[in-house]
Amino acid sequence: MVEFKRLPLSDIFVPADRLRKVDDNKAFLIGQSVVSGELIHPVNVYRTPNGERPYTLAAGATRYRGHELHGLTEVDALVRKLDKAGARRIEIEENLFRDELSKLDRALHVIEYRRLWEEEHGKLARGNPQFSNSANLAELAETAQGHFFAQALDDLGLSRRAIERAQFIGSKLRPELLDVLRDKPEADNQRVLEQLAGLEPDRQRKVALAYADQPDIGRALHLTDPNAKAKADLSPGQKRKGTVTANFSQLSPTDRRKAFQELISRWPDDAAWAFANPLPTTKSER
Repeated sequence: MVEFKRLPLSDIFVPADRLRKVDDNKAFLIGQSVVSGELIHPVNVYRTPNGERPYTLAAGATRYRGHELHGLTEVDALVRKLDKAGARRIEIEENLFRDELSKLDRALHVIEYRRLWEEEHGKLARGNPQFSNSANLAELAETAQGHFFAQALDDLGLSRRAIERAQFIGSKLRPELLDVLRDKPEADNQRVLEQLAGLEPDRQRKVALAYADQPDIGRALHLTDPNAKAKADLSPGQKRKGTVTANFSQLSPTDRRKAFQELISRWPDDAAWAFANPLPTTKSER
């Protein structure tokens, strides 16, 4: 049940662990809209009778801050019946549906959504008995994955591909990189984020240090590249081949197979030659 109320700001506790930092400039503009009489969406709160204040904010921190900045003392609110996890889901869904997030923030929201989902349903691990009685582990995994994505697609309004890419970025990026990239142009560059997420953890830490010293991601990647000198000596053709290989390594298995299908269909003679002349196997691959 949802109840509409006009609440004193002083009755609403705002948790410090918001998924997205409030932008005071944006909050000020929202506050101006309120002062001028424009209608805005109410904030979402839930009752916390034993908490620091009677209500706790679930979603709408920027709107709340806008009221504060303009000296307003009350705010329109939807009072929902929620627990802490439910409040977090409301925050995630509202932020995603507003479509104002950077690619990095979107990834972190998706990761937090998955964490909450796993708390309720169990880890998305192979063989989770909650999802099937089948003894086939691959079947169990697919059932769990399918169950998760069915709910995520409905709740988040994102495609499965967008969710998979967001999970890759959010789960692979080191905290050091997350800290330095926040609010930077690279935070909204999907290609750069996926490239950084694919790096080894130690190199990610080095990239973060170099980027913090000078916010130039190309420079940071070059300074931390152990093969930089060897790459400088490559011919243009070798560099292009290396770029293709690097791009392939960032694809999901499904997308990589589709790319191979397209390449083979375009250049069947080259594909036949490659199959007839495989690269020699190294000792490490045996």
